[in-house]
Amino acid sequence: MTRFYDLDEANAVLPELDAVLQVLAGQRAELVRLRDHALARSAGPEEPLSDEEVRLLRLRMQGLVDQMAAGVVRIDTLGITLRDIESGLVDLPALVAGRQVWLCWRLGEPRVDWWHELDSGFGGRRPLLELA
Repeated sequence: MTRFYDLDEANAVLPELDAVLQVLAGQRAELVRLRDHALARSAGPEEPLSDEEVRLLRLRMQGLVDQMAAGVVRIDTLGITLRDIESGLVDLPALVAGRQVWLCWRLGEPRVDWWHELDSGFGGRRPLLELA
């Protein structure tokens, strides 16, 4: 069963979302950094990674992936849809006058000020004032 957020509930969950999304963004950045390091070492003039370095790198990367999965699961258990880790974009289901819509929030925004239809994405965001 879908959980629907009203505006007060959506804004109340933002501190938790902010914390989880900040961690996810940092983990993603670290994963990309490790990948780029491995690619540079394998394609560049430096000595390639040793078998032990590859093993340790894989373990570190798998650990990051596992931690990120836990963050995504946490967001999912709140009934919130994660759209983009890098920008911290999420959609919260809402019911307005019997109509289902998404309340839309992005990391760094002070409060939920946007919404969009179920079949449109970030490009279809409109101010909450239009949702009467």
